[in-house]
Amino acid sequence: MRVTFKLIVSLVLVVASVATFSAYYQVQQERQRQQEDLQRRSRLLAQSLEETVTPLLAKGPSKGLQRLVEKFGNRERLAAVAVYDAKGTLLAITASLSSALPTAPEVVTESLALGVDVGQFDVLNGANLHIFSLPLRQDKATVGSLVLFHDASYIHLHLARMWRHAFMRVLAQTVLITLVTLLIVRWTILAPMTQTAEWMKKLRLGETDGPFILPKEDLFAPIAREVTTLAKNLVAAKTAAEEEAKLRQAAESLWTPDRLKEHVKARLQGKPLFVVSNREPYMHVRKGRGSEVIVPAGGLVTALDPVLRASGGTWIAHGAGDGDWDVVDEKDRIRVPPDDPLYTLRRVFLSKEEEDGYYYGFSNEGLWPLCHIAHTRPIFRKEDWTHYQKANLRFGKVVLDELEGVEEPCVLIQDYHFALLPRLIKDERPDARIAIFWHVPWPNPEAFGICPWQKELLYGMLGADLIGFHTQFHCNNFLDTVDRVLESRINWERFAVTKAGHDTLVKPFPISVAFPHAFQDADPAAAPKTDRAGLLKDLGVKAEFIGVGVERMDYTKGVLERLRGVERFLEKYPAYRGRFTFVQLGAPSRTHIKRYHDFLAEVQSEVERINWKFKSKDWRPVVYLEKHHSHREIMPFYKEADVCMVTSLHDGMNLVAKEFVAAREDESGVLILSRFAGASRELRDALIINPYDIEQMADALRLALEMEPDERAGRMKRMRETIKENNIYRWAANLLTELSSIRLESKPAGRIA
Repeated sequence: MRVTFKLIVSLVLVVASVATFSAYYQVQQERQRQQEDLQRRSRLLAQSLEETVTPLLAKGPSKGLQRLVEKFGNRERLAAVAVYDAKGTLLAITASLSSALPTAPEVVTESLALGVDVGQFDVLNGANLHIFSLPLRQDKATVGSLVLFHDASYIHLHLARMWRHAFMRVLAQTVLITLVTLLIVRWTILAPMTQTAEWMKKLRLGETDGPFILPKEDLFAPIAREVTTLAKNLVAAKTAAEEEAKLRQAAESLWTPDRLKEHVKARLQGKPLFVVSNREPYMHVRKGRGSEVIVPAGGLVTALDPVLRASGGTWIAHGAGDGDWDVVDEKDRIRVPPDDPLYTLRRVFLSKEEEDGYYYGFSNEGLWPLCHIAHTRPIFRKEDWTHYQKANLRFGKVVLDELEGVEEPCVLIQDYHFALLPRLIKDERPDARIAIFWHVPWPNPEAFGICPWQKELLYGMLGADLIGFHTQFHCNNFLDTVDRVLESRINWERFAVTKAGHDTLVKPFPISVAFPHAFQDADPAAAPKTDRAGLLKDLGVKAEFIGVGVERMDYTKGVLERLRGVERFLEKYPAYRGRFTFVQLGAPSRTHIKRYHDFLAEVQSEVERINWKFKSKDWRPVVYLEKHHSHREIMPFYKEADVCMVTSLHDGMNLVAKEFVAAREDESGVLILSRFAGASRELRDALIINPYDIEQMADALRLALEMEPDERAGRMKRMRETIKENNIYRWAANLLTELSSIRLESKPAGRIA
């Protein structure tokens, strides 16, 4: 209330001061205008009488002259008329003023002396008068003066009215401003603050689990954002504490962000964690005059962002967004996430030519099909290999720059884009503990032998202290490849390789998602409440059952096989026509590569063919949504789908399967999962299928839709327990525990050329 009173008093004083100054300025201008107008009228009247009065001066005081002044002295606002000779002697004057002028006024003396008309304002007998003296000339000689006395009191009355009106305006403005200020303060400040305080009180007392809906006024928006973030953190901390208490009671231990954070602090002794990947976790894209932040599609970002949120540190990645370089500092850094900065993102610049050769060329036309064995021929070009080497070298220099001043740092390198990077860093910083996690499968030695530079790749990877894969099968393939290609010593009991006096452990670390909320940037409480009917209405179809597939559109994901499985299902079981719709959410990827461009065209063609074959008036069997979907947009499909299909032809893990399970808090829905995805080794209660067997896929769809509710709930509950126990925080803890336990060899440090 005191703040409101001070605000109102301040506004009133400012408005009153401004209004008073403005009124004073207007009054002064009006005074000058009125006086000039009276001076002009006096001059005109005097000049009109000049010819009549001048001839009478020669007679001296006379009755004719007196009658003349009496006649004109009765006019409106003309108080008197007087005539003086050249010496200033009074010859005639209106009777009403004769007693008040014993001597000639100063204007008469001045007018006669200068030979010009003179006017001034004066007070005579308590009356405000304007006195105007006009010299009278005859034969170019001044023979006397005609003096007009005008009543000027009307000017003072007029100015007084102006002051009264100004006062009334100020009073009205003050009242209006006070009322408006009170309303604005109440609606824009007090009400939102009261609402926020009440909401936070309920939150503190545990009386609400509602979404973080706060006022959106411009004045309150920054506070609202901060309060929202703080409230989320408080709720998360409270939930984690309650969960920990329950687990302690049950003698169990769940990995949470807080637990991982403390674990990382203990294992790394307070040192930051450094993560290197090609794809960045947050991308800035230009939109109008500003930019917006998007989360790139892909399992790597989904998996690692929660780890960096929990542990802090620096993520080094290629800046691929067209607005990325508009927001970084002088060292190409920015704090992320945007709404609650928890770690640093260091962006690395690559030219279009370098990106084409290193990323699209060698990495995704060469290594990607080589590792996935998905019947697409790998393409290896010398110029792509050169760009791959240069890109690894550039990232190496940036990593070393970030490691400057940090003793025994921990570096976690991601995926097949950086096979050379571990060796480059280890040669310069032998005190660094380096791990590389290979997110894609590792093929058998015969398949990997296709690569012309297999020795260089393996030697680069063995610069790491720890190499991680999703499964033990991939670890075995890697060790077999090293044994076949390089001169080295392999310890099969420890799953370790010794090369050039350096030991490298090779172990499986099945990656996972955060639990229960797989998407850290999509708050379930704030997500739109979309039921199945609303979801189908938005898609423009009517159906009883929904199937969903979520992919980065890649030929290794088995999308074409999945669509043919849906087609075969509707052929074999026609009772589901008009009742089952499959929704494919597809994010276009690597469209610069011809194989991917052709693949998108194949999918579109197949969707159109199947829909043409089965569609009816208000139903079609397949809805294909080809665009980048945010996690917030994906979540309703996960929650409402009766079945999720993950049909990878070859996959390291495939986190879509785990995202779907994590999203099903209702313990419903069925997962159809390819036996060639790493997730099939953990999610045993999914319906495991061979994606090349279209008949089996069709039968699995029918089994999923007709499964008894109890069996469906039991399967989902067991899969959720698996992911809950083996979540992304546990994956990171296991990986960092293994890495931090490694003993380092002491070697002199050099520099990257």
